[in-house]
Amino acid sequence: MTLNRNIGPFSTTAVGLGEMGLTIEGYPSHELALETIHAGLDAGCRMIDTAWAYYAPGEEEQTGEKLTREALQTWHGPREDVLVATKIGLRRDFDESGKPIWPRDGKPEHLIAYGKQSVQALGVDAIDLLYMHRHDPEVPYNESIEAVRELLDQGVARYAGVSNVTIEQLDVARGILGDRLIAVQNQFSPVHLETRDVLDYCARLGLAFVCWSPLGGFRHPYDDHLFDPFRKVAAARGVSYQQVTLAWELAQGDHMFVIPGCHRPATFLDSFKAGDLELTAEELAQLSA
Repeated sequence: MTLNRNIGPFSTTAVGLGEMGLTIEGYPSHELALETIHAGLDAGCRMIDTAWAYYAPGEEEQTGEKLTREALQTWHGPREDVLVATKIGLRRDFDESGKPIWPRDGKPEHLIAYGKQSVQALGVDAIDLLYMHRHDPEVPYNESIEAVRELLDQGVARYAGVSNVTIEQLDVARGILGDRLIAVQNQFSPVHLETRDVLDYCARLGLAFVCWSPLGGFRHPYDDHLFDPFRKVAAARGVSYQQVTLAWELAQGDHMFVIPGCHRPATFLDSFKAGDLELTAEELAQLSA
């Protein structure tokens, strides 16, 4: 039985598909990327998370959003059941060696333009869930969020979220967006516990908390031994440690969602099974020690 939860008015799967790894550097072929999304949808996944900024050196901007549109248009399942989330406020550039950099752009007029470009790239009438990707320190945060409110008022997006935020920034967004703010997307995993305060605050507010890079991510090094307790539980259960990790994150509260990245169908299908893995109280205590 696939685990479903509510993000605002949307009922969707607690395990969503993080699209980034399908369209940034190291991405698979276009055909394999489409196959991966289709496999996830066929398995019952009903949330895809992408962003304006997901594209690789030499590729056109918004590749991730365009891949998402193509995958949904060529899928034969119930498109209306799939929640599509995207993000604005971050761009991608590349230095002379091709190394990616992520310039922030929170200028209100630019955010409004990016939001409208995302609608076109996704091929939708309105974006289901539009996140402010990351605070631009050169722009007051309230001004960026007011631009997101304008996109909601114009019907470009139905609901809004904020990403990579502190409690203080979340409160600013709440004051401007009101009940149209339905989700927070922050990094959280056994190697990134620093946003636990925001996670707990979202539980008190009734906001969805969506974990990005819930398995630690693949762009930055980390201490792999932090996953050893999860490997121990996984070995006893006869499942992958990735499933145990995701199930532990989902067990932090009914407001929790995860969007693991993937490069091929098998990796996502394994992660998706975490929605059916219920950890015991003893296991959760062992993993949280």
